[in-house]
Amino acid sequence: MFKIFKIIFVSAIIVLFISKFGLTNEEKIKIGLLVPMSGEKNKLGQSIIKSTRLALKDIGTDKIEIYPKDTGLDPNKTLQSAFELKKLGVKIIIGPVFFENVEYLNEVNDIIFLSLTNKIDSLPSNVISSGVNSVSQLNAIKKFTELNELKRTILLTPDLNYKNEIKKAIKKSKLKISKHYIYDIEPTKLTKQIEEITNYKIRKQNLADEIKRVELSDIDEAIKKKRIEKLNKRYTIGNVNFDSLIISDFDESLKSVITSFLYTDVSPEDKYFITLNQWFDESMLSENSIQPLYYPSINKKNLDSFSKKFSKSYDEKPNHLSLLSYDLIGLIYYLSLKNDLSDTKSLFKKQNSFKGKIGVFDIKDNKINHRLNFYQIQNGSFKEIF
Repeated sequence: MFKIFKIIFVSAIIVLFISKFGLTNEEKIKIGLLVPMSGEKNKLGQSIIKSTRLALKDIGTDKIEIYPKDTGLDPNKTLQSAFELKKLGVKIIIGPVFFENVEYLNEVNDIIFLSLTNKIDSLPSNVISSGVNSVSQLNAIKKFTELNELKRTILLTPDLNYKNEIKKAIKKSKLKISKHYIYDIEPTKLTKQIEEITNYKIRKQNLADEIKRVELSDIDEAIKKKRIEKLNKRYTIGNVNFDSLIISDFDESLKSVITSFLYTDVSPEDKYFITLNQWFDESMLSENSIQPLYYPSINKKNLDSFSKKFSKSYDEKPNHLSLLSYDLIGLIYYLSLKNDLSDTKSLFKKQNSFKGKIGVFDIKDNKINHRLNFYQIQNGSFKEIF
């Protein structure tokens, strides 16, 4: 009799456990997907949808169902789509893509949103930035500066909205910065600021003074001529007060800042030039004057492998957010094996790690950071440093 009671008791516990944690064969993991499916960014949205389907195929499970909904570029439309997903029983959503779309999502506070934005400041409490944020990038830069024993690093940030986020990221990463400069993006003002940062006028005057000193010296005329010819090939004399610089900019604006430093006779050949927000832009490979250039980024080998698989499956190239959305499907599935996905308030609070294609996702206190690789652009190629 006791044995029968024990079996019944254990069976009841198993049924209760399955019921509570949703592990029945019939029940599906419902994942919402908020992406632009209309308007000018619809191709981006379609690429993300395709990458999540590719993730399901690679995981090889039929326990996940994905429900895409359109956001356009409208926060009101995003909120409406979020409520529609809630009616379907969705508790976790990948998206929205853009920071501007998260504005009203705190009205759906029993759903957790894994936004693809890399902005981490001023987000609703139920929205987690899953993009490659500034803290993750500065963490990787900190590792690089320590490996190379760089002691005098300066940081330059354009006078744009994200400058405050960079300031907060510096504190969180504990990266040692000698000085943080905020620069004007207007070219003439930018050039003047770079001249001041590099003490260009003083160094230029040092050269003029040295040429004059040699000209007035009593040394042999042939030696004097050679020295003056050598000096005339230079632009300045004197050192700058930094051994490395981080430019938190990208695309043409980044090139403009580096060009201003070249104008003041400060070159990547002499100092470490480091930047942010790079996704293996091949246009940089032909810019020999700005090399070597260093930056943190996602795992390039995995990105290339994913791109080939995506292109083979859909006959098109993925965008830079496709791999992130692919990884987020894997992350949610991984969490579902250990946790109750309906408990959205604690799901991303406890410390956890997940190894995706991008790299390692570190989860804690409703935040996601990434352990990034580090790369060098030189001689027309991308070289992995770590």
